[in-house]
Formats: sequence, C-alpha cells, structure tokens
Amino acid sequence: MLYHSTRSSHEKVGSKEAILKGLCPDGGLYVSDDLKDAGLDMKALMDLDYEQIVFEVFRALLTDYSKEELEDCISKAYRGKFETEELTPVTPIGGRYLLELYHGPTSAFKDMALCMLPQLMSKALKKEKVMILTATSGDTGKAALAGFMDAENIGITVFYPHGGVSDIQYLQMATAEGANVNVAAVRGNFDDCQTGVKQIFSQCSDRIREEKGISLSSANSINVGRLVPQIVYYIEAYKQLVCRGIVSFGNRIDFIVPTGNFGDILAGYYAKTL
Repeated sequence: MLYHSTRSSHEKVGSKEAILKGLCPDGGLYVSDDLKDAGLDMKALMDLDYEQIVFEVFRALLTDYSKEELEDCISKAYRGKFETEELTPVTPIGGRYLLELYHGPTSAFKDMALCMLPQLMSKALKKEKVMILTATSGDTGKAALAGFMDAENIGITVFYPHGGVSDIQYLQMATAEGANVNVAAVRGNFDDCQTGVKQIFSQCSDRIREEKGISLSSANSINVGRLVPQIVYYIEAYKQLVCRGIVSFGNRIDFIVPTGNFGDILAGYYAKTL
C-alpha cells in the first residue's frame, strides 16, 4: 500500500514515511489509490472485537509495519485507557443509534486516533527527532497533547485561536503535562492557525531539519496515521448493529457525521470504499 500527494502521483511512499511526514513536501495530503485492493473481508470482521478489527485494517493499509509492531501499537494505544469495555459502544436514541466516541482519556472522539498516532510514529522513527505542529479549534489540542505526552524523540506544539476555544478546552491545553509539549495562542481563527502550520511546513521544514536535525510532522486529520484509526469505528458500529440483528450483513446504513476539517467524514468514506 503506497501513498502519494493529492497534488501529484509521481512520488509514492510507504505508510511509515507518510505518517512521519504528515504533509507532503508539495503541500498536498497523502492518499492512496489502492484502497479497493486492500483485500479486507468485511464479513469476517463481523466476528472480531475492536482490537482485532484495528489489526486487520492496519495490516491492510499500513503494510510496512510488522505484525509485532502493530500488536504493540494496539496494546499501548487502547488497553486500560477507555471507560468502557466496548471502546465505541452503539446505543439506541429515539429511532436511531448513537456511536459513542467520548470514552477516551480526554472525552473527545479524537482520542480514537490520537492514542494510536504516537505509537505509529514511534515505530516509524529511526534515529531522527520529530516536532509535531498541530492546529486546533478545541478538542484536537488536548487529545494530541495527552497522546504525545513524554513520547521519546517527539515534541508537540499546538496552536489554537485566542478566545476561540471554550474555557474548559483552554484549561485542558494550558495545564497539559509533559516535558515535550507546548501550546501557543494565535490572534485569529482556526483557519489562520491551520494556514500558519502549513506555511511553517512549506517554508521552514528543510532548514529546521538541516540546522536542528528535527523533522516536522502533523497530528491533524491530514495525517494518514489519524485517518486509518478512524476508519475502524465505522466498521465497528456496523458490526455492532449486525451482531444485534438490527441490520443484516450487506444492508446499507447511513451515518450522520459532525465534521469540521472533514477528517472524520473522510475516514467514513474510506470505510465505505473498503
């Protein structure tokens, strides 16, 4: 499984490199043309628990990670960190069903990916050091800070719009623990924060790598290492409905997805594509 920029398909990289870089050198996002050829047996996934589904999805899409690396990532990311035995339970609400994505360590759905991304990055690192630059409108910030706290050879700086997050979100970020975490307020809105991060990538990444020996990467939804973990809870939701007899396997269901930067709904589209 190879990944290339949304702006060009000439240069292709493996999943480890795509995850470490976060953003393509030309400013595009890493995508793959091979999702339909991933070879996932969706019916077989209906008999697996959450961690087993994670393993099968990762093995299909992150093909340059070994079996042992994936198993270690999954164990460290999810075990003992969530309030419920089912990490993402589906509960009835009126005539519909709610996929609960708030049982992680920071109560944000971003935990599903940001507990995993640091593990995937750590396995991809060789001797280099990485600085994560992330823009947030609120909940990504704390989830990213918690996920990367004290990660070896990885630092993280989160940019948020000054006055543009809730008081609780501000306090979560401002009081974040860890020797490798930083938070910066930006006078502007979330788009200004995101634009600034992209400008740092495009204008400074080569100089920082050459002068400091530090590579830049991102923990935003543009990173493959966040998108792939998010695919799993769409499959898990469908599995729970099938196992309860609410729908028959092969029947369609509709997801109503609140999404800001379109990372969440993109993961849903990838799940549909598989």
